[in-house]
Amino acid sequence: MEGPRLSSSSLLFWLAVCMLSLAPNKLVLGLDPNNPGYISIDCGALNNYTNPDLQIYYETDDGYIDSGEKKQVSSDDMGKGFRASAKTLREFPDGVRNCYTIPPTTTTSNKGSTKYLIRASFYYGNYDNQNRTMKFDLYIGVNYWTTVDFSDPGSYIHKEIIHVVPPTEDAIQVCLVNTGNGTPLISSLELRQLAGTMYPSDDQFPTLALHKRINMGNTAYESMFRHPSDLYDRLWDVDDTDDGGAQSWAWNGPSPPALNRTNDAYKVPRGVLETFIMMENSYDLSLFWKAHVPRASKWISYLHFAELEDVSSPREFTIYCNDVFLKTISLDYLVPITVPTNQFTSDIGFKFKFVTNSSSYVSSPPPIVNAIELYYLLDISTIPTDLNDVNAMKGTKRAYNVTNKSWQGDPCVPTNFTWDGVKCSTENPPRITSLNLSSYGLKGKIADALANLTALISLDLSSNQLTGPIPELLAKLPNLNILNLSGNNLTGPIPESLQKKIIDGKLELRVADNPYLCLEDSCKPKKKRNSFVVPVIAVGSGLIVILSIALAIIWTLLMKKGKGQEGTIKLKNRPFTYNEVLKITDHFKTVIGKGGFGMVCLGTLANSTNVAVKMLSQTSKQGRKEFQAEAELLMIVHHRNLVSLVGYCDDAKNMALIYELMENGNLRQHLSDQSCNAQVLTWNERLRIAIDAAQGLDYLHNGCKPPIIHRDLKTLNILLNKSMQAKIADFGLSKAFAAENDSNISTRPAGTPGYLDPEYQSSGSLNMKSDVYSFGVILFELITGHPAMIRSASCSIHILQWVTPIIERRDIHSIVDPRLAGKFSVNSAWKMVEIAMSCVPTTAVMRPDISHVLAELKECWAIEMASERSQVIMMRQKT
Repeated sequence: MEGPRLSSSSLLFWLAVCMLSLAPNKLVLGLDPNNPGYISIDCGALNNYTNPDLQIYYETDDGYIDSGEKKQVSSDDMGKGFRASAKTLREFPDGVRNCYTIPPTTTTSNKGSTKYLIRASFYYGNYDNQNRTMKFDLYIGVNYWTTVDFSDPGSYIHKEIIHVVPPTEDAIQVCLVNTGNGTPLISSLELRQLAGTMYPSDDQFPTLALHKRINMGNTAYESMFRHPSDLYDRLWDVDDTDDGGAQSWAWNGPSPPALNRTNDAYKVPRGVLETFIMMENSYDLSLFWKAHVPRASKWISYLHFAELEDVSSPREFTIYCNDVFLKTISLDYLVPITVPTNQFTSDIGFKFKFVTNSSSYVSSPPPIVNAIELYYLLDISTIPTDLNDVNAMKGTKRAYNVTNKSWQGDPCVPTNFTWDGVKCSTENPPRITSLNLSSYGLKGKIADALANLTALISLDLSSNQLTGPIPELLAKLPNLNILNLSGNNLTGPIPESLQKKIIDGKLELRVADNPYLCLEDSCKPKKKRNSFVVPVIAVGSGLIVILSIALAIIWTLLMKKGKGQEGTIKLKNRPFTYNEVLKITDHFKTVIGKGGFGMVCLGTLANSTNVAVKMLSQTSKQGRKEFQAEAELLMIVHHRNLVSLVGYCDDAKNMALIYELMENGNLRQHLSDQSCNAQVLTWNERLRIAIDAAQGLDYLHNGCKPPIIHRDLKTLNILLNKSMQAKIADFGLSKAFAAENDSNISTRPAGTPGYLDPEYQSSGSLNMKSDVYSFGVILFELITGHPAMIRSASCSIHILQWVTPIIERRDIHSIVDPRLAGKFSVNSAWKMVEIAMSCVPTTAVMRPDISHVLAELKECWAIEMASERSQVIMMRQKT
């Protein structure tokens, strides 16, 4: 009996397998020797291996991610027949966002964009013996991809996109985001380079997300096709749809001649094309799928046809998609064709109809369809951080081996995932403007990569263990005006270029507590150090005072500008006419808010961006002056936790301010038990909102020169966007200091009862600590759910009067909002109460700076995260 024969290609493949088994660690990262353009990552695997059935080389994920923990599915799930890549996984119990970084592997010399099929697979396999459900989000770079929902713990989930990587990107990032519904995990991650002519899309929506890929007519679950049958390793699902009475057919005769692939870009596998569906006694074929995918509005489909029967007359039929004519086709024997649909909008599903031309009823066989792919267009319009800044941060992370759990993915976007210590501009692309690595335990020299952050305004490397000289490269940062190097072990002289920037008033340099720093190259520690450090501090401080006074004068002129012209706002950009305001609001059709100033209406700009339009009524109590002040201030200050001004209108008697839309309204709405909002803010959400608001206030106080006092901080002026990110709003009462070292401004008390600083209210002496008091009241509102003034039928009392005696008797469960039903960490709650109490002493000097409050809130967040991890560990131990 003759044994099985191996083709030459099979011999080459098995030779490659043997070579890989002999030297698995010699391969370059991402290299599949048998499949150019393939990257296959088995997440959680201990060793590289080749899957002989798939003829695909799989790597461990060690070189692609530096977080998470390797796990193996339970012994009960090991024998379920899944492939090896499903038997291990990586879980991510720590951090909100964890990202795989994959260098794209191209097989061509073309320097243009490259198109990839990217597939992420997930199998829980009861690895922790908890038999639990979970839900988390998946991102491609900085853009939302999909939600992975393990409502059935036994499910094996595949998520797939077709993604175009532009030549400007040097890596693909796939990120798992913890949404608070269970620990994210992943089993495998696969990239397959596609031909550029496949799956065309458009420039606005270049990424396609797979909804279904169906091998029509194949109902045998054991006959699922992928590599090596499919050159691009697409997964072809069996046909489990209701085909409206259509019959499944399969080629069952002798093998027909080879297919003509000359103009066939899609290369659908022969086995897939050998099955099809057809109405046996009808010349019409109709198919319908229901499809409701959140965030999916635009769809595109690819219909695959192949005539494998040598019929006497070719099949001719017309294709309709959702009752819209698509194309009339005629199938040639053994010639596969693919027909893409036009982009269409549908929130209910897909309806395809294949109709034989009336003139062909007698001679033409009925219509068939062999395979269908259904995709929705993914919105990837969020622009990532400037690539030079990203690379600079990667270099810094490597140089110092930073292990901060937030340092995953893009440094600046999405804005709710910004890296700790990083502040960014709102430009497109975003730029890193501030980097605070104080007390990060940094060792060694100052990293050269920092000099590539060319948009930096502030760099804080204080309180670390940095050594070596201050690099000359830092002087080349064009926008740097604060450089804090104090509390290190730096040596040598201050570079002359930095000295010049100090003298020119362009840089504030802080170098205290560097015992070996000196002016000349030849250092004599004590004498030289003392003779230099004092002048640097003195010159720097003097210049800052002068600069602050100058800026205050400019600020005052700006605020007064146009007084002789009936208070007209003199701003050079973002103007809107009153007619444009009417148009974008559809004549004020939708009112979304009201205040002392007037009404706020929903608007839509020409680019479909939704905005909030704040109109000044003729009878407004707020007044034109405060309206002007708000517009002029928001033209100057920009921060991710301050509401952004899109434009303004100052047209004769009509004034309007146009802001970014904050879809979730104000914070007070979400804390009120009278609100129609049924969703109670979780403890984690309250902490995150507190941190967001503190970051915005810290920017006003410490990031602006001169500092800005808000004067009307309250929960009504903290707004929430669609992702529940908090931003401070309403700057009509804001004031700027005359100089940075001023302690207070004398002004008539203004603000909202319940939030007013008692010292400011009694003396009229306003300072930054007045905002801190208001912020403390807001913290107590977040903790308790009560408003600043608690009203009953008989009287009203301040929230501090209500909460203080309960704090004194140490009853935390009576303090925290009862709607949380005890779902919070007691330690975290007490920490937040202590932070709030530190903000509200009646004497301003007893209150901390907001930067200290922010640091404490971040500690509070860390306590909460640690508590959640402890609970998970305890649950595992119990089982």
